[in-house]
Amino acid sequence: MRDPNVVVFGGSGFIGSHLVALLAQESIPVLLPTRHAARVRHLTTLPGVDVVEANIHDDSTLRQLLQGRTAAINLVGILHGSRAHPYGPEFRRAHVDLPRRIVEACVVARVPRYLHMSALGANVNGPSMYSRSKADGELAARSHPEVAATIFRPSVVFGPGDHFLTMFARLQRHLPLVPLACASAAFQPVYVGDVATAFLHALRDNHASHQVYQLAGPTTYTLAELVRLSGRYAGCERRIVELSPGLGRLQARFFEALPGEPILTRDNLDSMTVDNVLAPAMRDLTAASLGIKLTPLEAVAPHYLAPTEPLDRLRTRAGR
Repeated sequence: MRDPNVVVFGGSGFIGSHLVALLAQESIPVLLPTRHAARVRHLTTLPGVDVVEANIHDDSTLRQLLQGRTAAINLVGILHGSRAHPYGPEFRRAHVDLPRRIVEACVVARVPRYLHMSALGANVNGPSMYSRSKADGELAARSHPEVAATIFRPSVVFGPGDHFLTMFARLQRHLPLVPLACASAAFQPVYVGDVATAFLHALRDNHASHQVYQLAGPTTYTLAELVRLSGRYAGCERRIVELSPGLGRLQARFFEALPGEPILTRDNLDSMTVDNVLAPAMRDLTAASLGIKLTPLEAVAPHYLAPTEPLDRLRTRAGR
């Protein structure tokens, strides 16, 4: 196999930034297409990383980006979209149409490997648009057998810059209590560094071709436990008020009506009706089969959630 030389789609996001930095550290050349190059200035200084502005939803552009590469990595994903069955156009475009287009471009450009980010709980008959679209995305990823697809299904991912624990910590800095829907939903959070390492190891290992890996951390928590931990590590733990299913959906409708990216949607609630943990009888491989020792949440989260700014310290001392 030739030395890796990859295109990373979605490389400007939370997981992508960590993965691109790891690939650069390992001296693997990376082409990073993005809509706005100014938003990824922190990655342009990394050795071997070439950032280009491009429309990745255009087939001819995809073929040009993939010329001469050994692998494509697709991390593009969204959490929210308009409601429809089985899913709305936003989920279709990001989770289904894009991987299909990337794999088809890989065929034309003769790129042999495709590494695809899915999600734990992906299921064509799942309860949410998110889970159904992720499952159809996996089918798209494997639509051309001549392109060896490796699929990763992570649980919720935590680490510096995440939008999960950090969001709950931020809320508790400003709220006297936390009204929480689906408080008993189970998660098995996985560290972003372990996810990035899984991609790196699979990229270098041809035995990972045509495989599916479930990525989950060493410990299972309820959503309420994760909210408490995020507040505790941020120095602003608040009381949690568990909402009934009806009140939870009412809260989600309220957030959906607000301008900007919603904190919570009804589709998020639908996803949480199924525990986001490793299945006991699963047939897929895990991080251990890639030689990864999983990082406990307690070893990382206290460091990046801890109040560091002067205003945060004042709020903590004042109990706010």
